[in-house]
Amino acid sequence: MLDNNQLLRFTTAGSVDDGKSTLIGRLLYDSKSIFEDQLQSIENTSKKKGHNGVDLALFTDGLRDEREQGITIDVAYRYFTTPKRKFIIADTPGHIQYTRNMVTGASTANAAIILVDARHGVIEQTKRHSFIASLLQIPHVIVCINKMDLVDYSEEAYNKVINQFEEFSSKLLVQDIRFIPISALNGDNVVNRSKNMDWYQGAPLLHTLETMHISSDINKVDARFPVQTVLRPQSDKHRDYRGYAGRVASGIFRVGDEVTAMPSGFSSKIKSIDVLDESLKEAYAPMSISMTLEDDIDISRGDMIVRTNNKPESSQDIEVMLCWLNDNSAKPRTKYSIKHTSNDQKAMIKEIIYKIDIETLNRNTEDKSLNMNDISKVKIRTTKPLMVDSYRENRTTGSIILIDDTTNETVAAGMVV
Repeated sequence: MLDNNQLLRFTTAGSVDDGKSTLIGRLLYDSKSIFEDQLQSIENTSKKKGHNGVDLALFTDGLRDEREQGITIDVAYRYFTTPKRKFIIADTPGHIQYTRNMVTGASTANAAIILVDARHGVIEQTKRHSFIASLLQIPHVIVCINKMDLVDYSEEAYNKVINQFEEFSSKLLVQDIRFIPISALNGDNVVNRSKNMDWYQGAPLLHTLETMHISSDINKVDARFPVQTVLRPQSDKHRDYRGYAGRVASGIFRVGDEVTAMPSGFSSKIKSIDVLDESLKEAYAPMSISMTLEDDIDISRGDMIVRTNNKPESSQDIEVMLCWLNDNSAKPRTKYSIKHTSNDQKAMIKEIIYKIDIETLNRNTEDKSLNMNDISKVKIRTTKPLMVDSYRENRTTGSIILIDDTTNETVAAGMVV
């Protein structure tokens, strides 16, 4: 039995005319996830434009008006619910120059839907989006081979795309890749099973999203608790209470566990785990809790409580895969603010090791510049040690962002290697 409270985040990626807007519209329309007034407004607009039926792309393209007015919307989020699950869709624009938007939208996703036009097959954009999905360690990739109605629902055309995709995806680190032949326009295999493709025995897209096993996507082995704040209520009821509040990043903490506070290295045992007025025996990711320890240790925001026998690496020199998000290029030896879990420090980019050519996936060791949408492996030096895991093992403690102190803009997102 699936828990309706379970939230699945997925991102959609495809080239400009692969039918992303139509697919999301179809998903919302056929799963009855649209408010009556929204539906009425879109039906009226479709009529005005002379369409026979409802123009499904209008469900997501309402944002185009804002874009045309010069209001930049990099990633549009859509929310919908079915009896089996809650969903958040991060819809990212498909143009080549939007690598940064896909990185932003996909950073917390459980799954990526990559659209491929059945007529054109795997193109450079497909490779780019798949590579970013792999880089961001998105556990599940669903390749939707769209516009099957334009190739007469041909199984041969479907298999051809699968072969093309598998040929290059063998280099990627994605655990779970699934293929679904669809027609977003006609609704084949989106919410309802297609009568036009009886040769396809798999589930439609919505059923795949509803039943996909995602609880194992969170790292349950490495117990990590970044401290966000220290609670000292000083009330009569909690006179001597000293709790460390935050969100469990990964793993499981139990009352009585021996833990170590980093970077100080002092150890203690967990005395209690509290949520509001309730005490728990254990806490796990992504719960927000307050924890008390048996000993009075000096712990403050930015420190991390971990299991004594399982510690992250504590280092001031970190190698990361960095995606540059800003219009302005990176300046060598400039100090940036670095944010890692609840820890804020200063940092600088010491060295650019190589840049990735997203067209060929080759490494370029000659070019040492960092411009918008570039993805590079770099060495970063921080003023104080950060407690990091590799991003492949832990997406929370393995990710960082860099902020320009003068403009307060987020200039880069990084994944610890």
